[in-house]
Amino acid sequence: MTFMTSRRTDALSRERIVEATIQILDTAGESGLTLRAVTAHLATGRGAIYHHVTNKDELLAAAADGVIGQVVAAAAGGDDPRGSIRALALGIFEAIDARPWVGVQLSREPFQPAVLQIWKAVGVSLSALGVGGTALADAGSALVNYVLGAAGQHAAGARRAPDGAARKEFLDGVAAEWARQDSDPLVQESAALLREHDDRAQFLAGVDIFLAGIFSSEAIAAVRRDASD
Repeated sequence: MTFMTSRRTDALSRERIVEATIQILDTAGESGLTLRAVTAHLATGRGAIYHHVTNKDELLAAAADGVIGQVVAAAAGGDDPRGSIRALALGIFEAIDARPWVGVQLSREPFQPAVLQIWKAVGVSLSALGVGGTALADAGSALVNYVLGAAGQHAAGARRAPDGAARKEFLDGVAAEWARQDSDPLVQESAALLREHDDRAQFLAGVDIFLAGIFSSEAIAAVRRDASD
């Protein structure tokens, strides 16, 4: 009897509900996520679900928080704060690429727990690199906004062209349209580069540009000088 009670408690824990929600989102998408679908997946009643979450919005926020929590944990613990930031950014990029619903959810509410996890992880690494005060807030916000925005845009494009052949056809079409609309040499060069560019490499290049800019900033240099005095 004790064993059966333990199994039921585990099955109805918040963690099990989040796992079920993620599985439903991965297989059926956001349109397939309902409280009824979660209760059916867990073979339980609605009352057990309502003990932890009360609506679909809370399910989505909890699921995104669960996915991002895994990304943050995987990127943490290294001796190189810059490397930790790059690993975190790439982990978020890959999580949103694999699960576009995560990107959609993160864009809905800037103060949800998943975004706080990202902000805290970035802030800890920047602080370890000597960035503090308002400079940390400014640099951290800019970097987090870039990571979420760029990863979300990539996921949106990936939904339109989910496989390699479709992606090449899609990019060829966009590049041709750009080249047709504007004869400016800059646009023509960008159109040519668009056909063969690597989203992942370009995303990481953007992270590196942000990091380089952060540490060349006069405001941050002043903060670091003050901290060393």
